[in-house]
Amino acid sequence: MDEFMTDSPDRSTPESLLVVAAHPDDIEFCVSGTVMQWVARGTTVTYCIVTDGDAGGYDERLPRQAMADLRRAEQVHSAKLSGVHDVRFLGYPDSFVEPGVELRRDLCRVIRQVRPQRAIVPSPEINWKRVADLHPDHRAVGNAALRAVYPEARNPFAHPELLKEEGLGPWIVPELWLMTGPTPNQYVDVTAVFDRKVDALRIHTSQTAHFDDLAGLLRDWLAEHARAGGLPQGRLAEAFQIVRTD
Repeated sequence: MDEFMTDSPDRSTPESLLVVAAHPDDIEFCVSGTVMQWVARGTTVTYCIVTDGDAGGYDERLPRQAMADLRRAEQVHSAKLSGVHDVRFLGYPDSFVEPGVELRRDLCRVIRQVRPQRAIVPSPEINWKRVADLHPDHRAVGNAALRAVYPEARNPFAHPELLKEEGLGPWIVPELWLMTGPTPNQYVDVTAVFDRKVDALRIHTSQTAHFDDLAGLLRDWLAEHARAGGLPQGRLAEAFQIVRTD
C-alpha cells in the first residue's frame, strides 16, 4: 500500500509535477515521501523555492548571505536524494513574501516552462492545529501559487510579456495538491520511504541539527496523518487537499 484515498477525485501518478514551497526544507518536512514514490514510478519533478531561507538557522555569527548560500546547497543536495534534479530558486526575501504581481508572474513563468500535470503548493488557508504551519510566507506563497495556477498561467492575456517576449504560452495545471492545509482529503502512505525522508531532511543541517530526535518528531506527525486518514496501525502518511482546476 502506498496511497490511501478518503475523498479524492484522482490519486494516479502524474507524468510531470511542480512543487512550490516558501523555504528550503519545507518540501522535505511535508511532501518528500510522496515525491520519492512518484519519482520511482517515472514522474518528472521540478522544485520551485520562493526564498533562499536567509532568515533561518540558529548561528547568529553566520552572515545572512552565507546562510542563503548554505540553504540553497542543502536544498539541492536533499532534492537529489529524493531523485529530483531540477531545483529553481526565485530569491525572494525570507519572512517578507507577499502574493504580489511580481511573484505571481515569476510563478507563472515556471508553470509555463515546466507545464506540469500536477502541482503541489502550500495551502493559502491557516491550519491552526500546527504552529509550524502558521509562517506567513507559507500562506503568501500558497495564495500566489493558487492565483498563478488559476487563472493567470492559463490566460494568454495575463502577464503578456511571458508570451510576447519569452514565448511561453498558456498552460492549464488540471490538479493542485495543497500541503499543510486544515482540510486534507488525501493521505499518501510513505512508510516504505520514511528512512529516506528523514535522511533528506537531515541534509538541511542548518535547520535540523538542534533536534534531539528528528526521526521521532517526524514519525509522530506522519502517524497522526495516517490515523486521520484511516490507515492501518503503524503506517505513516503525508496529507493533502486535492483541488481540481480544469
